[in-house]
Amino acid sequence: MKRYEQLVELLATDIRNGRLAPGARLPSIRTITVQHGLSASTAFKAYYRLEEKGLVRARPRSGYYVIGPPAQLPPPAALSGREKRTSALVSSRLHISELVFSVLDAVQDTDIVPLGSAFPSPDLFPLQRLGKSLARVAPRLHGREMVAHLAQGHPALRQQIALRYLAMGMAQPMDELVITNGALEALNLCLSAVAQPGDLVAIESPGFYASLQALERLKMKALEIPVHPQDGLDLAALARALERHPVKACWFMTSFQNPTGTSLPREKKQALVALLAGRGIPLIEDDVYGELYFGERAPWPAKAFDREGLVMHCSSFSKTLAPGYRVGWVSPGRFGERIAGLQLMTTLSASLPAQLALADYLQHGGYDKHLRKLRHVMEARLASLLAAIVRHFPPGVRVGRPAGGYFVWVAFDAGFDALALHEAALARGISVAPGPIFSARRDFRHCLRLNGGHPWSARLEDAVQTLGMLARRQSPYAGPDA
Repeated sequence: MKRYEQLVELLATDIRNGRLAPGARLPSIRTITVQHGLSASTAFKAYYRLEEKGLVRARPRSGYYVIGPPAQLPPPAALSGREKRTSALVSSRLHISELVFSVLDAVQDTDIVPLGSAFPSPDLFPLQRLGKSLARVAPRLHGREMVAHLAQGHPALRQQIALRYLAMGMAQPMDELVITNGALEALNLCLSAVAQPGDLVAIESPGFYASLQALERLKMKALEIPVHPQDGLDLAALARALERHPVKACWFMTSFQNPTGTSLPREKKQALVALLAGRGIPLIEDDVYGELYFGERAPWPAKAFDREGLVMHCSSFSKTLAPGYRVGWVSPGRFGERIAGLQLMTTLSASLPAQLALADYLQHGGYDKHLRKLRHVMEARLASLLAAIVRHFPPGVRVGRPAGGYFVWVAFDAGFDALALHEAALARGISVAPGPIFSARRDFRHCLRLNGGHPWSARLEDAVQTLGMLARRQSPYAGPDA
């Protein structure tokens, strides 16, 4: 075995057995050469090999950091049991909100371990620096300005958002953007702009429960399109559904989907846009996790392929910068006037001080530097959660390994009851998000979503161990913990 291979094996063993935890910084090249009597080129070769193995990642001008061992669990397979289908299902009446609220109420309790939360830890956000931006812009606010930009949002923020589109290679005129009260308002405004009560809207299954709640509130019908935990939205099933049903709009999350964490590859996003454009069907694209990628480049949204103005691209700063500021936006395509008018009739506008504070931060606060750090920390935290699942969950469990975001989708064998696990875990001070809240038909009872966006600690390790013990009681592979 060559000397660099010996070093690779030594460090890989330390990573896999937890002696080098996810997020830990590896010794510098200089330190390694002194400790092991190696040349710098040999040390670099070892680190390159560890990077190829997916165990470490280099950070510019910072060094190499552990991102954790690959999860030794298979990914969720194609849907099984009742959920095994390749066709869409229509739900004419939705009654999901009561279940969603009953599950999510517990997340607000700070004594509960928040594995079922939809939000990452607040320690990830530069709230003090944002406070400085808010203090800087507040004295410059005047009465006239406070009411001059209600319809679409302040030009300073729209300009900064337009520049971010441009950096991705997308030309997005700032005059077309509409600033909203978070992405959720943007999504709801888009839905109201293109569909009416009684209309049929295609959504993902499993999919974001807020889309189900919006359809329930507006008395619309859901057409559930299967999402494969590895391959993303089933475009063949969508095409068949469009042949058979009068779909008025689609609401999809194309990158790091909630709850599965899966993404559509670029070519599938292009095919999706082409499929819908051929039928003149609007797409509401929920892209709140698009900036939380772990690779070298941001994934292009479906909006990048829109030539007909049919894609309404919605996002916000809630998952990347300032969750409490409640500022989002929509690139509305041909529906801008309608969306701005609906906002004027409902919430009027997003908070102007919050808009200006964010614009100031985007211009002067080092947003891209913050995002680079945020992605590295999230990737390490997700790796810690995956490693703990490997250690504690029963054999046979299947787990997704997303390339961005902070959610993990866990699938047990058919017959498993995630709602029962949710109740048992809650009694022990742990929240999870059971699969049925992500389906109009309350499918995916054998699945759950876990949040990997919180700092790893003994408390979280104990929580995952407890979940594993509770899961084993239902598992056919039950071991001594059962």
